[in-house]
Amino acid sequence: MAGRTINGQAVCSGRAISTATTTLVKSGSGYLHTLSVTGGTAGTIRVYDSLVGSGAFIADFGSTNGLMTYTLDVDFAIGLTIVTSAATLVTVSFI
Repeated sequence: MAGRTINGQAVCSGRAISTATTTLVKSGSGYLHTLSVTGGTAGTIRVYDSLVGSGAFIADFGSTNGLMTYTLDVDFAIGLTIVTSAATLVTVSFI
């Protein structure tokens, strides 16, 4: 895992999403640690290994599954794009 480190430990970056949108979180390879659903309007959350809102799925679920943090711990090669179908409050932790 390339990225920021503190005392030799990898440090994740964060990104908040709060609207129905397609968000390119990171271009290039990286590591998706968690998605935290903290509120907002119920809808679907689709995560892609892509620079756009289509391509290889990493995860696909409804935010009605519950307000919680989902640990994914997966690598992505092309980029990390998240598509939210509603104004769901999501925080992404990645390297």
